[in-house]
Amino acid sequence: MIDIVQGDITALTVDAIVNAANSALAGGGGVDGAIHRAAGPGLLQASLAHAPCRAGDAVRTPGFRLPAKFVIHAVGPVWKGGQHQEDETLEHAYERAFARAEEVPEVRSIAFPCISTGVYGFPKARAALIALSVMRRHEAGFERIVACVFGAADRTLYEAVLAELPPGPAVG
Repeated sequence: MIDIVQGDITALTVDAIVNAANSALAGGGGVDGAIHRAAGPGLLQASLAHAPCRAGDAVRTPGFRLPAKFVIHAVGPVWKGGQHQEDETLEHAYERAFARAEEVPEVRSIAFPCISTGVYGFPKARAALIALSVMRRHEAGFERIVACVFGAADRTLYEAVLAELPPGPAVG
């Protein structure tokens, strides 16, 4: 099941949350900074042990002070006009985040922010289609997948894109 939730990803009660990380895994602005602030200083220390992380890849750390047991740091691409494999890199970042979650059997629910659509400039509609398509492919493997968006416009966009996607693989 894919849920679209407008709100604070750091407050969600899921097994893992995904961080829209930078390649240095050093925290930053936006959702990355919010996750680091909510998790506490242990997250920075744990994530730096995996740095650097290239665009399109992901690493997993404990969640520290978050409700989520794990944080999966996925590095998305910087938008450069769409001619530098940005779509493929963003898709790969989502796929690698799922792969990191699947390595831990107790991760049955996972929440994703909008990766690369902030300061990295990825067009939101294009990113929503990529994100939700990957989520749909993994739907049968999780009890709950959350697309956590910040604003009402993003929620409306994600709801419209999800409604247009074909059903995912059968659960069971």
